[in-house]
Amino acid sequence: MEIPWSLESKDLGSNLEDELALLDKSINEFWNKFKGNVSDIPCQMVGLRDTYKDINKAFAEKLSVKLKEEERVIQILLEYQNQIRRQNKLIQEKKDTILTANVQDLKEEYARKKETINTAKKASEDRLKRLQKSVDVYKDRLGLEIRKIYGDKLQFIFTNIDPKHPDSPFMFCLHLHEARDYEVTDSAPHLECLSEFQENVRKTKNFSAFLANVRKAFSTMAYN
Repeated sequence: MEIPWSLESKDLGSNLEDELALLDKSINEFWNKFKGNVSDIPCQMVGLRDTYKDINKAFAEKLSVKLKEEERVIQILLEYQNQIRRQNKLIQEKKDTILTANVQDLKEEYARKKETINTAKKASEDRLKRLQKSVDVYKDRLGLEIRKIYGDKLQFIFTNIDPKHPDSPFMFCLHLHEARDYEVTDSAPHLECLSEFQENVRKTKNFSAFLANVRKAFSTMAYN
């Protein structure tokens, strides 16, 4: 069945108008949706910007706190190092002071001991000189001779004791200790009373009387 042209043209025009209307509606809907989306972009951007600012602010605050903590730790470490240096300096100064004091003490102790030894030595020399003077006084009268022998000893030799043999020697040895004590040894001939004479001269310090007693003991022995 054929459609009349007039009717077919009318239907085509109607369909075209409908399609145009739908296209126009679609365009309007897209535009409206696009405008809505575009209008939301500034709001989203502002939100993102505010969020970024908040995040950046929080990060900056945390970073500031962290830097302050690190600065405080560094300051503590520096102060600790300074304390260690000060302590080491004090320790070294104390060591130097103690060492200096010890050296000074040793020097003073050495000086005291040296002085004590020199004093004792001088006293011994003085006593030997006095003994020598005493001997010189009695040498001619008593026939006494003194010799210095080994061990810093003095040997006393009497003669003119035995009338039959005036040249016969009677002798003993004398040693002076640093304690300024007399030690009498090696008498020939042997005298039993020599130790007693030694004790007496240590107490009285009268060496002239000691020599007289020894000579008298030798004379008694010679006569007997």
